Amino acid sequence: MTEQSETHQIDAIGLVCPLPVLRFKKRIQGLPSGTHVEFLADDPTGRRDLQALCEIAGHRIEWIREEGAGVLRYCICLA
Repeated sequence: MTEQSETHQIDAIGLVCPLPVLRFKKRIQGLPSGTHVEFLADDPTGRRDLQALCEIAGHRIEWIREEGAGVLRYCICLA
């Protein structure tokens, strides 16, 4: 069995609710459990929406970093 080490990046900068979360859901389809995804968004409501989605789906937000200009970078481990 090989260890999952690749990190996928999803860019949702410039998209407004509900598009960032919809892009995240679409792009993670088919990715295996344990995959790490870096998600970038600048929508002010995106943090709350992404946290709610992760709680429902069982994904784990490992960290959140401010990148500047209102952009947040999330590292999420998929369930």
